[in-house]
Amino acid sequence: MLGIISTVYKFQGMSDFQYLAVHTEAGGRCVSMYDKVLMLKPEKESFFHQELPLYIPPPIFSRLDTPVDYFYRPETQHREGYNNPPVSGENLIGLSRARRPHNAIFVNFEEDEVPVRPLEAAVQTWRRISTNPVDRKVEEELRKLFEIRPIWSRNAVKANISVHPDKLKVLLPFMAYYMITGPWRSLWIRYGYDPRKNPDAKIYQVLDFRIRCGMKYGYAPSDMPVKAKRSTYNYSLPITVKKMPSQLVTMHDLKQGLGPSGTGGTRKSTSNKYKLKDSVYVFREGALPPYRQMFYQLCDLNVEELQRIIHRNDGAENCCTERDGWCLPKTSDNLRDTMSLMIRQTIRSKRPALFSSPTKADGGKEQLTYESGEDEDEEEEEEDFKPSDGSENEMETEILDYV
Repeated sequence: MLGIISTVYKFQGMSDFQYLAVHTEAGGRCVSMYDKVLMLKPEKESFFHQELPLYIPPPIFSRLDTPVDYFYRPETQHREGYNNPPVSGENLIGLSRARRPHNAIFVNFEEDEVPVRPLEAAVQTWRRISTNPVDRKVEEELRKLFEIRPIWSRNAVKANISVHPDKLKVLLPFMAYYMITGPWRSLWIRYGYDPRKNPDAKIYQVLDFRIRCGMKYGYAPSDMPVKAKRSTYNYSLPITVKKMPSQLVTMHDLKQGLGPSGTGGTRKSTSNKYKLKDSVYVFREGALPPYRQMFYQLCDLNVEELQRIIHRNDGAENCCTERDGWCLPKTSDNLRDTMSLMIRQTIRSKRPALFSSPTKADGGKEQLTYESGEDEDEEEEEEDFKPSDGSENEMETEILDYV
């Protein structure tokens, strides 16, 4: 025993510390290597070839600021007489989640044939969950949509019929197959219909359009009127749970038949509860897209100038290519250039303060002024069910729903 400690100080958290590179000499004395490690002037080649110990920092530091008791247990595989079990599906823990049983059929552009009927599992799954008249009505409505138009995007379907997103994931594979490459990628195509053999399918091709930003377009990314769907600074971790705020309902509201907001008729009707606005799939001149990246079908570009570009080779479609489909080469590039010009003009008309006049101090270039805290009255109300926030690419998000 060396002595008795009369006073003990305890701290709930770790004190600040610095990890230093030190070298222990033969006598046990620690010498700081800071001055030797830090380069203050250009060194000769011999400096980089000298023998020095490796000062490797720990691979990871604790994320906890308070001490935690860790109860170590012996490794199971190190026990005497232990044998590894045979690899099988019963005792193998997979590295990824199990496949979702939506039974969608994916088709590449290079494949020779297209499916003519759904998988039996897709039929059985839909029959099992469609237990009420509303589901059968939705099935009939979607069937009529594919009779009118053989190719649809998921957002276009959600803008034309009101269906719960979870049931739509099961209903779409029952009605159509999914193209993952080529000019009809990310679209649902009616069973038995092959757009590669029908030039009329040109109008159903997809256009991946992204709003251009930069000083040469007149506005920086931070000043773009169309807000990003997701941000690095605003996202939810998989381990977090969002709680819905409680809504106050008074007895007076209940007697008057009003909702929690205190006004009647403001909530969406049940028939349109899950319906999206048509702006999620239709492009119109003078209106801004709801998102910075959009997947439009050519028939949904409701601008005469754009339709003239699409129909330049009507009646002269010779072959269907993976990049341009039945359209002339560079058609997609021409459409994007024209649409970008229209969007820039729309932004200039709605928010002229973004574009200031050229000044001599800037060498004749356009200057951008930013108005903070200003909300547009024309900004569209957010949808109840927006496309998934799991990925910036809507096609990738949709595929992940089925694999």
